[in-house]
Amino acid sequence: MTRPRSSLVSVSDTPYYHCIGRCVRRAFLCGQDPVSGRSFDHRKQQILERLNLLAEVFAIDICAYALMGNHYHLVLRLVPERTAQWTDLEIVARWHRLYRGPACVRRYLDGAMLDASESALLADCIACWRSRLSDLGWFMRCLNEYIARLANKEDGCTGRFWEGRFKSQALLDEEALLTVMAYVDLNPVRAGVADSIEASDFTSGQQRLREVITSPAQRSDEIKPRLQPFARAIRRDEEEALPFNLQDYLELLDSSSRVVHPCKRGVVPDSMQSLLASLGLAPQEWLKGVAELHARFRLFIGAPHRLSAAAEKRGWRWIRGQSAARRLYLRINE
Repeated sequence: MTRPRSSLVSVSDTPYYHCIGRCVRRAFLCGQDPVSGRSFDHRKQQILERLNLLAEVFAIDICAYALMGNHYHLVLRLVPERTAQWTDLEIVARWHRLYRGPACVRRYLDGAMLDASESALLADCIACWRSRLSDLGWFMRCLNEYIARLANKEDGCTGRFWEGRFKSQALLDEEALLTVMAYVDLNPVRAGVADSIEASDFTSGQQRLREVITSPAQRSDEIKPRLQPFARAIRRDEEEALPFNLQDYLELLDSSSRVVHPCKRGVVPDSMQSLLASLGLAPQEWLKGVAELHARFRLFIGAPHRLSAAAEKRGWRWIRGQSAARRLYLRINE
């Protein structure tokens, strides 16, 4: 049964969400269409540029992304408290990077004096936009509508480009966040499109890896979205940072890529097992979760007690994924 977005997204539960957009029928988002022979690779850079713009405009951070042939994955962090710190002028300026707005708003930006009715309309607009600039639905709308218009114009057609509204999964704890970020970054490897994280083009894993091994002077001129940083090894409590160490995460991706690749299926190294065990995750179950995420979880991902609490809060009888969570989480009762 389709659930309203308002019941799926709640910052009081978690600020982290996994979002997926998939093209309708045989439409290609990016990549090579084997039937027509057309290549849509050029759209990948356009999408990254759009993500970069949205990350600059919205109070939403990008934790991970992967652009595939007919779908994409995003892991996002909502930061609504950030909009409260922005002035009215900042709110208007940010929104105008995406939409024009009414004439009174443009007059406000030009420094003109507004009458009482215009001032009231301006205040209503600012309050509405302040709310929208931290809203997951509006972020995804600004992304999907842009991509659809771009693709339909290029293809010389009209109609739906996406198979439906975007799918979202709430990530209820740090372990769920780690699992889904790895799932997203390992998408090309798991699909057999790439052999390693380094070869996984248009993923946040490759971007983070190249930012580590490449000096600023040698980096490409291509525009890529700014990613939410990882916590440093010494300080793991930074408010604006992911609750993991970057080096540990990259090593985890590298080890996992040797296991989930369809042609490799290597052995889980001891270092990876000890790292996951230290996080309270069962290594073999974690790898299965990375490979079969949607078969195991649906709308929410987290420890069993967190899934139960989310269901109780919404008045639901249950949330899919309880049995998978019990196998995955070693410290069930915490």
